[in-house]
Order: sequence, then structure tokens, then C-alpha cells
Amino acid sequence: MKTEKISELTINRLSIYLRCLNELAGAGEATVSSRSLAERFNLNSAQIRKDLAYFGEFGIRGVGYYVEDLRQQLMRILGLLTTHRVAIIGAGNLGLALANYPGFSEKSFRIVAIFDVDPAKVGMKLRDGLTISRTDGLRETIERESVEIVILTVPAEVAEAVFNEVTGAGVRTVLNFAPVHLPPRPGVKVKTVDLSISLESLSHFLANPAGEPSGW
Repeated sequence: MKTEKISELTINRLSIYLRCLNELAGAGEATVSSRSLAERFNLNSAQIRKDLAYFGEFGIRGVGYYVEDLRQQLMRILGLLTTHRVAIIGAGNLGLALANYPGFSEKSFRIVAIFDVDPAKVGMKLRDGLTISRTDGLRETIERESVEIVILTVPAEVAEAVFNEVTGAGVRTVLNFAPVHLPPRPGVKVKTVDLSISLESLSHFLANPAGEPSGW
């Protein structure tokens, strides 16, 4: 593996490649070339080779890539060979939808706790027997359940306070759906999903269709 810093865009593309390989594996495909992978899934073959080269030599001349071997390598690189324990804070519509999404368990993520401040919601049972907990026991639950990732689906005005509490409890990775920029903290990785920004980007395309850059 090369020692230079790997960009987040590269890591994002690895997830796309893994999704494609999962589909090929499900179809019984044993090998695939970067060219056929690109053509089949509308990707860029040169970009595929460049991205994979950051992590080693996976292809075989004249053969391409062994689908299952490359799947396992990408899962290792992405840390998906172990199950990560996840907590959701905020049991609104989005939080509940995420808690009930069955695909997480298929992708090495297990929801082990969900929290809310609404007394009417505390104690409600969700799928797999998961129960909505009170936020005043947040730190204790995070430590007891060995939570690694927290998903924030809370209002913007409380997001920073909740962020400080969970990182103070030892959480180092946060997926933030609150429409607010969280302050950087050493050793903590925050990924913000702002639906408004995404919609505004689409709005820009509708207003300016000519000259819009292509690609992904």
C-alpha cells in the first residue's frame, strides 16, 4: 500500500467498486477486467486501476481480477470484515427509518441503541427488540455497548452539544444529518449528509443545464 494520503473520493469509489463486485459475485462471475467492470457499471477503467493501485497489485495480466478475492480485499480495506456497533441519536422520522433499515446488518453495521428526548417515544420497541432510550443515559450506554459510530438525526440547535457528549464518551466516528457544521476535533471523523445542499446542487443543474460537469 502506498504511504501517501488517500483521498476521501478514492475511498468513496472503493465502496462503489465493492457494490459492483457484490453484484458480479451474486451472478456467479469469477473474474472481471477493469475494462469490463467499467463498461458494465458505467465507471472509468483507468480510474479503477489507479484507485486500486494505491492499495496493492490485485490484477493478473490476461485474467483481470478474481471477483471474490478483490471483494475480500476491498472489504478489508474498508474495514468491513468486522461488525461495527452503531447508535442513533434522534428518533424522528429519519432516525426511525435508519433504525428499521435492514441493509445495515448486511454491510457490517449493527444498530445497538437509539435515543430520544421525547417521553412519548422512550420505551418504544423497534425491529429486533431495539428500544428507544432516554438521552440522559447516553454516555453510559455508549460505553456499555462499545458504540463505535454515532448517527446524529437531531435538530441543528442541539447537534453540537450532543456531538461533544458522544465524542467525550469515546466515539471517534460520527455520521451527521443535522444541518449544521460540527467543529473539528482531533482523532474524530465526521461525515455530514446535508440533504438541502444536495437538493440545491440539483436545483443548480435545473437552472444551468448547459456546461454541467459530467462524471461521478
